[in-house]
Amino acid sequence: MSAPLLGEYAELADRRLESLLPATDVQPTMLHEAMRYSCLAPGKRLRPALCMASSEAVGGTREAALDAGCALEIVHCFSLIHDDLPAIDDDDLRRGAPTCHVRFGEGIALLAGDALFALAFEILGSLDAPPQAVVQALRCLSHASGSDGLVGGEVMDVLSEGKHPDEATLAFIHSRKTGALIAAACEIGGLLGGGDAEQIHALRRYGAHVGLAFQIADDLLNELSTPEALGKAAGSDRARGKATYPALHGIEEARRRADLEAEAGLRALDGLPHTEALAMLARYAVERVH
Repeated sequence: MSAPLLGEYAELADRRLESLLPATDVQPTMLHEAMRYSCLAPGKRLRPALCMASSEAVGGTREAALDAGCALEIVHCFSLIHDDLPAIDDDDLRRGAPTCHVRFGEGIALLAGDALFALAFEILGSLDAPPQAVVQALRCLSHASGSDGLVGGEVMDVLSEGKHPDEATLAFIHSRKTGALIAAACEIGGLLGGGDAEQIHALRRYGAHVGLAFQIADDLLNELSTPEALGKAAGSDRARGKATYPALHGIEEARRRADLEAEAGLRALDGLPHTEALAMLARYAVERVH
């Protein structure tokens, strides 16, 4: 089953994150407390899982991609802290607990996100891997995080609130604000696992499709679930007039499209030697809404 497998990867990532994040008894203590509070909160750790599973898919090990997976998780956490701020989504709840700005104030939350973003690249730049692979991993994560990736998708998400976006705009937002980092996790995992160019390209395609499936599932959960089940606000996308697949296509069509994206991701893995874990993670991306 995918849930126990995801739990195995998550346990590895949690232990490593504990040691990579600054200690709370080191100055500035409040900043480090905020970083750990947000980053160590219970989560799926999907990005580290995909990074490690991608390494395994090309014959590498989990350990080869563990630190890179943690760097990806830290970038993801940075984005959540900033996304929750009053200037953007103004959310009070994240992963079942008060958001970082509610707990520590807006200034510390903003700076904790900044510090996490810097830490992620410090970790990636310190990898015990061939220098060329480290440079490629740094380039991949920086591109996935910037204006053509995560941040660009978030900007379009904010600018589209209350409007009626078309299919192309919706795909732009989702493929960048979620898909770009997930695709990068798979690409970097394949790179550190020793994959060749064709295998790494296949993993990136897989990640792009699974990332979109995962975001569509998140849209559906926001529409259909409860705050207690989600650990964050439910129904908030509709209340803000956000661009989502359920808003544009309805519940059943959104489910169908999530399934199609997951299936496309699985087809991208054809020819890779060890894809069992990635196949289970692709199914996990959509099984949450069935």
